[in-house]
Amino acid sequence: MKKDKLHIHWYPGHIAKAEKKLKEQLSLVDAVIEVIDARLPYSSSYDNITRLLGEKPRLILLNKSDLTNQEELKKFIKDLENKTGYPVLKSDAKSSKDFNFIVKKAVELSEPRIQALMKKGLLRRPARVMVVGMPNVGKSSIINKLTKSSKTKIGAKAGVTRQQQWVRINPQLDLLDTPGIIPMKQEDQIRAKKLAFVNAVSENAYSNEIVAKELLALLAEKYSDIVKDFYKVDNLSLDDIAKSRNWIISGGNPDIERTAVYLLRDFREGKIGKFILDDFEG
Repeated sequence: MKKDKLHIHWYPGHIAKAEKKLKEQLSLVDAVIEVIDARLPYSSSYDNITRLLGEKPRLILLNKSDLTNQEELKKFIKDLENKTGYPVLKSDAKSSKDFNFIVKKAVELSEPRIQALMKKGLLRRPARVMVVGMPNVGKSSIINKLTKSSKTKIGAKAGVTRQQQWVRINPQLDLLDTPGIIPMKQEDQIRAKKLAFVNAVSENAYSNEIVAKELLALLAEKYSDIVKDFYKVDNLSLDDIAKSRNWIISGGNPDIERTAVYLLRDFREGKIGKFILDDFEG
């Protein structure tokens, strides 16, 4: 990798297995919840989701919505509903106020298949819903919030969940958690960069410094004044931010690596501001 150019590449073997397993388990569920990072309403949706899921009823969940501008997010929600024909809800794993509605919608989407099974003489059972999405969009955190427990394995780094696991939400709903699914090959490097910005790509695939510079360039384009105000700088560069925070190393040089790490952390935790990185296509 050249020091001054970002190129993200991956071909993780467990993703191919996850796709295969997902297809195998699809026949067991009545509907699917697709979890998307609200900061990337387009870019964090799996390209081949329709090919993978077929005609299964789907609920699209824009998670981490608390990290976005709410008025801006409304436009994306309406656009996704128009483009996909599926219901789209926003969610925040830190708050439980939206989850009753999510459960209700998941059960509702499952009802046609349950009714079809009952017509064949089977007894009513809980709705069975699969949760899918790219790594680190918050799938497991949502399930943990729904169950008010920590039965599923979660973590801050991409790709923590590797095994599928059923979780009982209530007598009406069972959820199937799945490993994060990412494209087998990433040819769209603009999209790959955005996934790195929100930590949906393994840190082994990129350099913090290069990703931070790319993120800063995008933030400068879309939210320049907000970022300048947060870091108290006139120019948006890692050098200027380091100097403003007095992060200096030997020789009086700015500590670029430390600055890059803090910039990425500040963005991912919503400290700089509430942003959506995708351009609206509606």
